[in-house]
Amino acid sequence: MTKDKIIHLFKHHKIGTLATIKDNKPYSRFMLFFAKELTLYSATNKQTHKVDTIEENTSVHILLGLENGGYNGAYCEVEANVEIDETPENKEAFWSDQLSNWLTGPNDPNYALLKITPHKIRYFADVGAEAEEISL
Repeated sequence: MTKDKIIHLFKHHKIGTLATIKDNKPYSRFMLFFAKELTLYSATNKQTHKVDTIEENTSVHILLGLENGGYNGAYCEVEANVEIDETPENKEAFWSDQLSNWLTGPNDPNYALLKITPHKIRYFADVGAEAEEISL
């Protein structure tokens, strides 16, 4: 089932790209993603340009998969909407020591999560494979 393949990929691939739109131009950056079923979360500092951009346009695009310099393997393209999540329980649950280069901890006042709710996901079993698509 496509949904199960996507959930598995989200669970095992943490680094991907997040693209936002500002002034009709795309801006991409690498992000660390955490998954709860098909919903993705990504930590951010509230004082970044991406937060300002998201407040203007909540549409985002994510590429996730093909980590570690690989040229083969599964990946997903995700079309989604994003919102800022400052729920203390989620901030604690999704905190990772990998974030300590940018934030001091789950109680850092500048720490927020991007809650990313997909509306379309395209799953590719391998580079060149035909997409399996789900709409939510």
